[in-house]
Order: sequence, then C-alpha cells, then structure tokens
Amino acid sequence: MSDFKKQLLEKLDKEDYLLSESPEINIGERLGWTKKFFNVFPALENKNYRLYFVGQTVSFIGNWIQIVAQGWLVWDLTKSALALGIIGAVGSLPIMLFSLWGGVIVDKFSKRKILVLTQSAMMLLAFILGLLVIYHLVNVWIIAILAFLLGAVNALDAPARQAFTIEMVNKESDLPSAIALTAGIFNGARIIGPSIAGFLIATVGVGWAFMANGISFAAVIVALLLMKIKEISNEMHPNPFGAIKEGISYTLKSPIIKNLLIFTGIVSVFGWSYTTILPLIAQNVFHLGAAGLGYLYTAAGVGAFLGIIIVSAFSKKFNHFIFIFGGNTVFTAGIILFTFASNFIIALFFLALAGAGLVSQFSMINAAIQKSVAQNYRGRVMSLYTLMFLGLSPLGSFQVGFFTEHFGPEFAIRLGAIISFCFAIIIFQNQKKWREKS
Repeated sequence: MSDFKKQLLEKLDKEDYLLSESPEINIGERLGWTKKFFNVFPALENKNYRLYFVGQTVSFIGNWIQIVAQGWLVWDLTKSALALGIIGAVGSLPIMLFSLWGGVIVDKFSKRKILVLTQSAMMLLAFILGLLVIYHLVNVWIIAILAFLLGAVNALDAPARQAFTIEMVNKESDLPSAIALTAGIFNGARIIGPSIAGFLIATVGVGWAFMANGISFAAVIVALLLMKIKEISNEMHPNPFGAIKEGISYTLKSPIIKNLLIFTGIVSVFGWSYTTILPLIAQNVFHLGAAGLGYLYTAAGVGAFLGIIIVSAFSKKFNHFIFIFGGNTVFTAGIILFTFASNFIIALFFLALAGAGLVSQFSMINAAIQKSVAQNYRGRVMSLYTLMFLGLSPLGSFQVGFFTEHFGPEFAIRLGAIISFCFAIIIFQNQKKWREKS
C-alpha cells in the first residue's frame, strides 16, 4: 500500500473517531433532543417559567401535605365526618366571598409582588398551625379560623397566579403549554404529597407535616424573586365596586369569555365533583380501604399527566375548542365506563382516561379565556374563573352527595357527566359564531 493511501486511511479513521467522541461535534445531536423536548413543553424554554415550575412543584407538594395533615388532625380531634365537611366548606367560602375583590387588586398591582405576599402569608399560616399542634394548643375552632384565613389569601393568590402566567412565558402561543404544565405540577403533587404526609405523620407527628408545608413555600418565593419580569401596570376605575362592575360588564360583552366561564362552572359542579365520592366508591363498590382510594387518586393523576403532555405538545396545531370538546368527550366516556367497571384494574384505566380528558379541557378553557381577554381586565376575568372553578365546588359536592344518597354513586356520576357533555356540545356548536363576534 502506498504512503499516500496509508495517510488517507489514517486521516479518515481519525475523523471517524472525532465524529463519534468529540463533545463539540456531538452537541448538535444533544441540541436535537433539547429541541424535541421544548417542542413538547415550549413553556419551559422560558427561564422565568422554569423557575416558577421548580418552585411551584415543591410548593404544591407541601400544599397536599397540609391537605392530608389537616384532614387527619380534624378527624383525630373530632371523629366527625360532619366536622371534616364543615372545615372544607369554611376553607372554600372565602373564594366565593372575596375572589372578585382579589381580581381588582391583581389588575391594579404587580402580580409578582402580590404572589410573593400571598405565598409568604400562606407560609406564616402553615407555621402557626404547625406550632399550635406541636405545643398542643390547637382545637377545631382554631383550625376553622386558620382554614378561613388561608381561603381568603387563596382568593387573591389564585387569580394572581392565573393572570401571571402570560407574563412569564411572554408568547401567547406558549400559554397552553404553561397552563397544562401548571396543572401537571398540581396533579403530580397530588401523587407525591399524600405519601410524604403519611410518612411525616407516622414518624414525627402531624404538627411537623404543617411545618414541612411552611418550608415548601420558600421554593416558590425564591423563584419569584429571581425572575426578571417586565412589570405591567394598568389604569383602572378608582372605585373597587366600579372596577368589579367594569370587569363583569367586560366579561358579559365577550361571548367567548362569558360562555367559557359558564361552562367552567358547569364542569366544576357536575364533572369534577366525582372526586368527592371516591372514598365511598373505594369502600362500598370495590370493598377496598385507604390503599384502594390511593390507587384511584393515582390513576386520575397519571391520566392527568397524559392529558398535560398531549395539550402541551399539540395545542399549537389545533383549535382550542377542538381540545375542549375532545377533552370533555374523553372525560365523559372514561367516567361513565368507570361506573360500569366491576374489575378494579379496568376501573383504574377508565379513571385515568377521565383524568386525561378533564385536565385537557380545563387547561384549554383557561388558555382560551386568557387569549381572549385584554391585559387590563385579566385579573378580574381570572378572578371570575377562580370563582367558577373553585368557588362553586361546594355546590358540586352537595349535588353529587345528594344524588348518591338517593340513587347511588353510579347514577350521580353518570348524570353529572351527561350534563357537562351536553353543555360541551353547545359550546362546540356555537364557538365559531362567538369568535366572530369577539
């Protein structure tokens, strides 16, 4: 072999080695995977939202620790199911009373500063409850007062978080991804938080579970402080009553926003309420205890993750209303089939399907409203969304409990699913006309 050929082969071998081993050359391949990841979760391309995502993940886990710990504490003190229901209602009542006022504040002041204050207040309330439990100074009345105060803070925090989302991602096209991911954090925390709560209650006591929740708020507070956000200030009516009236009037004049808010309330009352009677279904239908109930919640959470991935990946390719109607259809089919399932594994599959559909439609309802609202009304409109989504949940619990008691859980769930599906058909049939008028 000639010297020229040997040199050529050595050169080619060296180039092959460099192509396979050099991190600089391989960076294109890694960037390709990064691009694919951000194509599925475009909101995470934004540094501000990445900070928020990490902070809220920790905080939501803490919230679920508190929810489980509070229920355990109330039951331990009272041994009363009625007391559990009353404390839950007391915590939800401020949403109905104060969320509209919260929307006025959100539209008037910096949303990030509001969130720092509300998260700090929630941290303080968690620490107070934890210390009272640790030092054996707590009773059910104190729990009720602190639950009401926490609900009052949430009446401001919830619309602020909703309205702040678009300021973090900047691009409206990334908004559905951000909303879906936030829903994903909540549902993921619903799987992780209760197990941590059980461990803490068993090992160090229920008081330290509340303390753990208090500590978890530090993550989201630090994330908010590290963000670089262009603050948006709005000129608005100086009278709070006048500002609320303006927000309601603006909402009623927009066919899309008005009807999507009504639909949110319908699905919250007749769709989401199935979770209220899952303990009864676990015990009376499948004859399982707390572990079975945990599997039901986990299945719904896993389904929610699937819905989140679908929404985040494909929301740019399809009309919002296709997702809303499609998600409602999947939810309706999944939850009705769940009520007919006698095999527990099959029931878990259908519940996961229902969870995927429910979270998908709520994510896209939220995104469609936020894309339709003017910036200077965003806080007030999202306070109405909070009112319809969270404030009406006690009505949902009441109706599903009423129909369950008189006609059984299967009938109650099917009735709610059919009602929400009928409204989804109305929304889908009229959405083109509403978009033309908006």
